[in-house]
Amino acid sequence: MRNQKVLRKGYTTGTHTVASFRSCLDTLLVTNKACITKTTKIDNDDLDVTKGCEIIVSLDFSIENFLLNPTFQKAQLFKCKTNSLEIYAGIGVGVVTKKGLKIPPPYPAINPAPLNAIQDYFKIKTNNRQHLHLKCCISVVNGQEIAKQTANAKVGVLEGISILGTTGVVKPVSSSAYIDSVKTQIEFAIQNRYETIYFTLGNSAFNIACSKANKEAVIEIGNFVYDSIEVATNQNAKEVIFLCGIGKMTKVYQGFKNTHNRFGVIDFDKLQADIKRNLNYEVDIEATLTVKGISQELKKAGLLKEFYEMITLKANKQIKKWFKTSNVKAIILEEKEVLGW
Repeated sequence: MRNQKVLRKGYTTGTHTVASFRSCLDTLLVTNKACITKTTKIDNDDLDVTKGCEIIVSLDFSIENFLLNPTFQKAQLFKCKTNSLEIYAGIGVGVVTKKGLKIPPPYPAINPAPLNAIQDYFKIKTNNRQHLHLKCCISVVNGQEIAKQTANAKVGVLEGISILGTTGVVKPVSSSAYIDSVKTQIEFAIQNRYETIYFTLGNSAFNIACSKANKEAVIEIGNFVYDSIEVATNQNAKEVIFLCGIGKMTKVYQGFKNTHNRFGVIDFDKLQADIKRNLNYEVDIEATLTVKGISQELKKAGLLKEFYEMITLKANKQIKKWFKTSNVKAIILEEKEVLGW
């Protein structure tokens, strides 16, 4: 335990943006001149593609000098007595173009928590001012490229990343950035009235799901099986098709909440015993210590369909054990051809 690495926490893009805004506003109020503040997002041990990105906050009395996201947008407008603040998405910060997110279109993709924090600070610092009308531009260096590694475009956030944050802190243990992205996509799909949502693990599953449904309803959940099902259940998703390969599905039936290898490996003795009990066949796990190898052996024995059915049944039972009210149906990727899905 002494040698165990302590995972580093970090701060959200929203926290960094608010800090930059505060510094920028303080400077402008002293100098009465336009101001630009930059900050670099602190590294952490979360699965976060925005680590190390540079966030730029600009404050001015007009928008003439701003480089804005080319997507049509309306500014977030805050008014306090006779003062006002307009917030725009600059280059690298996305603009919302579809309904179903926390921010409606066509406004900058800046979550309510950082927006409220900016508004609160503006009210406090301008309380004794009159007729101060400021424009704010929030940009992210290389934000368009970073956004390609996210689901932003799929949910209608164009030309940049989102400025996210609820608590302000990124918790690496829960890989909160990825889970938050999954949650956003689930909420988006439900708000846009998709009756069926597809959870996928891997590119093959994703491509197959996209051949059956609009990409907006297909969500890559990484290895976060339990967390994703929990979100879908809490959001009352009507139907979720969970599609992955036989290896990952075996982990699910054996109770793995996260299917990444660092959370453990398949218990092949248990798998062998279950096959013996359910299919009346004893696989040679010493010779084929992979699920794929076992599948090949069972195919030769004419039991492949029965094997898939067994794993599918047990995986679905495990999901129901986790969440009794879940509407998730697990389907093995390879099974789609065997069972004609």
